[in-house]
Amino acid sequence: METRFSQRFIVVAAIFITCLITANIIAVKLIAISWLNLPAAIIIFPLSYIFGDILTEVYGYRTARRVIWLGFFCNLIAVIVIWLGGLLPPASEWEHQEAYETILGYAPRLLGASLIAYLIGEFANSFVLAKMKIRTRGRWLWTRTIGSTIVGQGLDSLVFITIAFAGTQSWSFLGTIILTHWLVKTGYETVATPFTYAVVNYLKKKEGIDTYDYDTKFNPLRVLD
Repeated sequence: METRFSQRFIVVAAIFITCLITANIIAVKLIAISWLNLPAAIIIFPLSYIFGDILTEVYGYRTARRVIWLGFFCNLIAVIVIWLGGLLPPASEWEHQEAYETILGYAPRLLGASLIAYLIGEFANSFVLAKMKIRTRGRWLWTRTIGSTIVGQGLDSLVFITIAFAGTQSWSFLGTIILTHWLVKTGYETVATPFTYAVVNYLKKKEGIDTYDYDTKFNPLRVLD
């Protein structure tokens, strides 16, 4: 049977994927916030978790799983095209090849770390939220959005920093970076809780659905389930 998705769902999924791809492009720049040095992606990457929460809360884990994989493959397409663009010979009058490679060039280790951390973090976030929704019987949305983010963003930060930088810095330094990223991202989600409530309540009302994953198989590889 053909599955039809509403325009509202398509908008939410599109924003989720756009946040992911944009975050990976701008992550190369470090920004200073007070005494913290953080990747510029911090201004938008946590939004992917917020919209991931919205997808799971309203449409359920199975639908969120499809969007998570779609985001992965869309990001992979962007990475491949950017890489190919860098390989193509520049025009003789174009003098910015080095700048292109500096900003858009992906080190294989960093790229692998980013993609693996994304999958682990997003699936953990969606799984925890879906399970907590059943346990809380749909009450206390804030506990699910924040609780799932603590787990998802924590794993994302741990996996990315470890794979990307293990062996290049001391473990105490890497631990500080992991903790800082985790706290900032979780704080972002906490501050955005009223926004999450507004979007979730709007979608549930307009879509007429409120999905509970009682019989869902949570294997992240069951894309076509």
